[in-house]
Amino acid sequence: MQTRFDPFVETLVPSDELIISRTDLSGKITYANETFALISGYEIDELIGKPHNIVRHPDMPRSIFKGLWHRLHTEGSWSGYVKNLRKDGGYYWVYAEISGVYKDGVLIEYKSLRAPVEDDKKREVQALYDDLKVKEE
Repeated sequence: MQTRFDPFVETLVPSDELIISRTDLSGKITYANETFALISGYEIDELIGKPHNIVRHPDMPRSIFKGLWHRLHTEGSWSGYVKNLRKDGGYYWVYAEISGVYKDGVLIEYKSLRAPVEDDKKREVQALYDDLKVKEE
């Protein structure tokens, strides 16, 4: 008997772990560590080649990602809080730091390091994102 996952159940990122991934310039995943697979509920081979937005949670405002891509293109890096969607419908919060990877001065891909988020910060950011979503609609 298969049970349906409750989308209101959060998976916690362990405090001693980092989620690491790399993407090509279009945002397709080229590398995912075991922690990314474990926390997101996917197998590594299910992540490779997929757009990174495979884990985009519907609670995330579009403007956050618009700003992310703008900062990556203009300043080369972005950091912020992201609520991600697990394969099973649950979610997890991360503090993400994304930057370009260069070879001989040429941007070849992006790397992302993601760390756990404290509960108080999750509540604060969720309220902010809820307000942004309302304004976007």
